[in-house]
Amino acid sequence: MQMSKQNTGSSSEVREEVVATYTIETPGSLKWAAEALAGEQSTGTFIQIPGETAEIHQKHAGRVVQVEPLDSSHSPALLGSVPASGSFNRGRIKVAFPVQNFGYALPNLMATVAGNLFELNQFSGIRLEDVDFPTSYIDRQAGTRFGVPGTRKLMSVAERPMVGTIIKPSVGLTPEATGELAFSLAEAGIDFIKDDELMANPPHSPFAKRFESVIGQLHRVAESSGRMVMYAANVTDNVDQMRRNIDLVEKSGGTCVMVSANHIGLSGLDVVRSHTSLPIHAHRNGWGALTRDPMLGYSYLFWQKIWRLAGADHLHVNGLHNKFWEPNESVIRNARAILSPLGSAPVAVPVFASAQTALQAPETYAALGSADILYVCGGGIMAHPAGPVAGLRSINEAWEAAIAGIPLAEYAKSRPALQGALEMFGRK
Repeated sequence: MQMSKQNTGSSSEVREEVVATYTIETPGSLKWAAEALAGEQSTGTFIQIPGETAEIHQKHAGRVVQVEPLDSSHSPALLGSVPASGSFNRGRIKVAFPVQNFGYALPNLMATVAGNLFELNQFSGIRLEDVDFPTSYIDRQAGTRFGVPGTRKLMSVAERPMVGTIIKPSVGLTPEATGELAFSLAEAGIDFIKDDELMANPPHSPFAKRFESVIGQLHRVAESSGRMVMYAANVTDNVDQMRRNIDLVEKSGGTCVMVSANHIGLSGLDVVRSHTSLPIHAHRNGWGALTRDPMLGYSYLFWQKIWRLAGADHLHVNGLHNKFWEPNESVIRNARAILSPLGSAPVAVPVFASAQTALQAPETYAALGSADILYVCGGGIMAHPAGPVAGLRSINEAWEAAIAGIPLAEYAKSRPALQGALEMFGRK
């Protein structure tokens, strides 16, 4: 529910709203806690105040639209609830907030749906699961500009997964060595190369020198192949330096910019989106701190929406059998969310990364049911026993087998690169 008729006396008006869904845990009743949240995040405070007139309440108060009981716990998920012991009730609630409270600036939306509510002592656990936006709100945002169709066009990749890698080692290479590695990967036919999130503008590899080294080598390959590899240059920095980095990328014929989304913030991404005509590769490093506890923070379903509205074209989702904590079901659910429409903007690109090799290709394709992904392998390409070129070949061969429905072991019999990957990465 995103529009509500509010009675304001002799007439009624439609109130434009966003509806936030939360999983909560509380030592009190679910209704009591939900109403406390709705009040705290709109017109109310801890006590009734004279200025909260009926008219203000009618126009601006958050309203509880659903309370769904779940289960209970004998111990609180989080510290600081009042009381600190007893029975703790869990439930799913929906709260509608009028858009006129915060307008169309995403940071101000965040202050309402993901602000002080996490600190309220009525809750021994609270997690923002999703937010439903009215179409009118979505249409006012910058939004994804390239997404799947635009990225495929720039990479000249029609149907198969887009395949990329991260420059490895993550830190330590000189600008010249980084460029040489990019050249060999581009010659081998890779679609996409990105800086590691740890590599931005360090003294041993300044952004300008590294970018010019890499882009020069990629243009060199493009002159002979007719195909330009997309390079996501990590422009992350303070705002003024990000603008200078973007200017260099645009001036030198770059093809993509990368940012650490959580660390530059929504306003930072707005600066990037308005300052470049290139795709924006949004890395989610730091995401675990926002979501890893099941009763605190917020879900990826919400996170990916807010960054797509802000203008991200590519969003990381981890990968199957990754090196982090996230289970496979979560990875696939999140990738599907990114591939779901959000207004009229093109769907964004889910980026599968984190310990991805040739081995995960069949399971990834079977689980997702789509090849509209960017499959990014660091060690899966760089650590191949026959070198990065063979590593890239093994990834492409694995996806050929996955899409054709041929078991990897069978497909690898006449393909040494894939066989080498199975032997290398199949070790326990």
